[in-house]
Amino acid sequence: MAIASTVVLIRLAGLDDAAQIRSIYNREVEGTTATFDLVPRTLEDQRNWLAARTGVFSAIVAVDPGAPPVAPPAGASAVGDDGSRPGTGHVVGFASLSPYKERAAYRTTVEDSVYVHRSAQGRGIGTALLEHIVDLAAASGFHAVMARIEATGTASRALHARCGFELVGIEREVGRKFGRWLDVAVMQRLLQGPLPSTAAVPVPPGAPAPPGESAPPAASDPPSPAPAA
Repeated sequence: MAIASTVVLIRLAGLDDAAQIRSIYNREVEGTTATFDLVPRTLEDQRNWLAARTGVFSAIVAVDPGAPPVAPPAGASAVGDDGSRPGTGHVVGFASLSPYKERAAYRTTVEDSVYVHRSAQGRGIGTALLEHIVDLAAASGFHAVMARIEATGTASRALHARCGFELVGIEREVGRKFGRWLDVAVMQRLLQGPLPSTAAVPVPPGAPAPPGESAPPAASDPPSPAPAA
């Protein structure tokens, strides 16, 4: 269901949005430390990432009906080799939820990612995306949302602080990009309400069940968690 904010329309992301999301993301890969990815995504990579973002691990986009479509990276075509095209509407930002850790006891916690096209920054789009993705996390029964932000990313840290996140730690020199060591600021928001029921939170196949609960059936080849943005 699409929701209109004061500046954009926010809706669930679809495979047709892959080209525009990829364009936004690859600019950060190639030019900033907002992501620790070092290699730009192909269109197939981006479509696979979106295909894995279903159910409680959602991806959403901010669509500005008055903005021109986000251009593909230099040298790239807006039409992929498989015939895919930019999604309906002009995507100016996106956000997602990802599993926080693989161990079963972390299943009540998720990690968020938020990216806004540089030309659309300063308009409250990041706030609208983050507030909406946190609402989705709460509605899905999660108890905590984590954000791991390159420590010099003051704009992202301020965005999360405005949305109720608190700084809970600094990881020193855990990444390296552009020839320098990078620290990571870890921010957290605890969601209000009772602890989520396991019926609303995904349990990895084969994980041991808490007392009084039935373990989910084991899968012969369970899918690996999708990478965070």
